[in-house]
Amino acid sequence: MKIELDFSSEHFDKADLKVVACYEKEGKEKDKTFQGSWSNKDLMSHFKGLRSSNSFSGSSGEFLTFTGPEGETVLAVGLGNKKDAKAEQLRKTIAKTYHAVAGKKFKTVAIDALSFNCVNDKAKVAELICESLQLSAYRFDKYLASKKTPAFKKICLFVDDKKSKKSVEKAVEKALNVTESVNFARDLVNEAPNVLHSEGYAKTIEADVKKNLKGVKVKTLGKAELKKEKMNLFLSVNAGSAYGPRLVHLTYTPKKATKNTKHIAMVGKGLTFDTGGYSLKPGGAMMGMKFDMAGSATVYGAFRAAVLNNSPYKITCILGMTDNAVSSTATMPDSIVKARNGLNVEILNTDAEGRLVLADCLDYACDQKPDYLIDAATLTGACLVALGSQVCAVLGNDDKWINQLRTHAKKQDEYMWQLPIIPEWRDDMKSQIADLKNIGTAGRAGTATAAAFLENFIKNDVKWAHLDIAGVGDSQAHLPYCPSKGASGLIVRTLHDALTNGK
Repeated sequence: MKIELDFSSEHFDKADLKVVACYEKEGKEKDKTFQGSWSNKDLMSHFKGLRSSNSFSGSSGEFLTFTGPEGETVLAVGLGNKKDAKAEQLRKTIAKTYHAVAGKKFKTVAIDALSFNCVNDKAKVAELICESLQLSAYRFDKYLASKKTPAFKKICLFVDDKKSKKSVEKAVEKALNVTESVNFARDLVNEAPNVLHSEGYAKTIEADVKKNLKGVKVKTLGKAELKKEKMNLFLSVNAGSAYGPRLVHLTYTPKKATKNTKHIAMVGKGLTFDTGGYSLKPGGAMMGMKFDMAGSATVYGAFRAAVLNNSPYKITCILGMTDNAVSSTATMPDSIVKARNGLNVEILNTDAEGRLVLADCLDYACDQKPDYLIDAATLTGACLVALGSQVCAVLGNDDKWINQLRTHAKKQDEYMWQLPIIPEWRDDMKSQIADLKNIGTAGRAGTATAAAFLENFIKNDVKWAHLDIAGVGDSQAHLPYCPSKGASGLIVRTLHDALTNGK
């Protein structure tokens, strides 16, 4: 869907459907007054004169459709109490508005952007509206013979202020780069595992970089290169697969980089399908395991958006891709494998495979000498037990870095909560016959013990944060700008903010 900016009301005046916003009415019960400011004062005066407007309270998400003075259809949208209306409420309201309108037969739709300006920033409100529209319009329908599409191909965003043209255009361009990248990440996660196996996944990333990310260097490591790198934990997960493993290493350097330019590295778990290996998952738990590469899609989506928005930082993005299959060559429980960093790991459960791939990739990432390191993974079901499906867990070795990420999450209205790594959980990951084991005590702090395992592969004094997105990676039905089923794309916006607006 295309967003068209209008600073002169030309398209807004001709639209089949005009969308305007109202705050909740205030005042005494017998004297409630309309709260809002529309760019078209004649339209607002017409609305106030309608009998139906008396019953419209302007509460959050309330809709009233009426006929305008020129016979056009107008949709009034409630923003709720003016004091409470903020960015996230605006995202949700715009999303609900889009879903309400998308099923109607309007060929042209225009939104009076400044009537929605609850954030008191003309560029920001345009950014938020575009962000919500693009996220809400997303559909993964490539395999549907009959596709449901709205009658309109574009939405006009009317901004009644020509002086703000440059700032609005810049904000909208930024929003579109982010949402395009979120939706690209969603497509990756939603893709069928027989289509997006490790080899195809790597080629998809390579093609997107070549087409859209100028100046980004790509290096792809296959099985032979991974053997040379002694990434035996990674290879042990791939041992039963019909497809070769892939490590995709992306590097972005800003044009004005100096020796003092901050370097941020990201690592993503890219398990294109997880059967559990010999520690086989039950059938019901195996459905949806194509989502086990959401960590890699998340960090790539953030990397992509940051590059398109000209991040001032050097960024390294490392994606570890394989599936976890069962065959005669698959790794058996009780195996002991030497990691890239020289530690021997006792693999007691082959379904705790994501941490094995991440371990070697994190060690490899630390060799790139970043200042900061982030990994993202759908790592543990225990994360859902601890924090539910709405909150991303964050753990790491530097509280200041973790707090910065939480601040970025709060700015983007995404939920992120820190869990601890304590000495007792580090001890729980020690093996009696090797340096480490890949699972801790059953039923005890599974998210934190997994992070305690990964901590062993952080070196060179790198500030590290681990994001467990097992809960937030898919099916966020409570957010109207996310699909109720399938990839959510959450945390991409948070990481993009960290990669472009960090301190």
